[in-house]
Amino acid sequence: MFKKLLLVAALIIPMLASAQTLKVGIVDTNDIIAKLPDTTAAQKQIEDTSKKYDEEYAKLGEEMKRMYDELQKMGENELPAIRERKTREFTDYQQKIQQFEQNAMQDIQKLQNDLMAPIMQKVRGAIEAVGKEGGYSVIQEKASMLFYAAPVVDITPEVKAKLGIR
Repeated sequence: MFKKLLLVAALIIPMLASAQTLKVGIVDTNDIIAKLPDTTAAQKQIEDTSKKYDEEYAKLGEEMKRMYDELQKMGENELPAIRERKTREFTDYQQKIQQFEQNAMQDIQKLQNDLMAPIMQKVRGAIEAVGKEGGYSVIQEKASMLFYAAPVVDITPEVKAKLGIR
């Protein structure tokens, strides 16, 4: 029995000692990313692309409204084949617009991912460098911190400095 207690103590004491040396850092990546010049350039490119899609979408909407108005103006005595063809054209055009909208959203999402990936990698690299330099055991995103009992250091200013942000 005494040997078991010694064995348990021998296992627990080093764990307690290492727990005391745990160094935790927090970082606000949203703040860092928002202040990077690369982010501003990426956002501008995304906004410009989105604006072009919006302009094209507006043109498509005008054409669809014209087609709808034409359908509404048809009299009761319109030939059924003509009414059917115009209705089918209108329905097909609605589907084209929906497809355009889906493609535009996918293109913008892809552009955003492509432009933001290197920025995220740059920030991640700076966080890792600050973490290694500062001897941090764990670095947690500030926004997702719910509770912490150990002393925590906000390393956001150090990461900003590493990236050349004031």
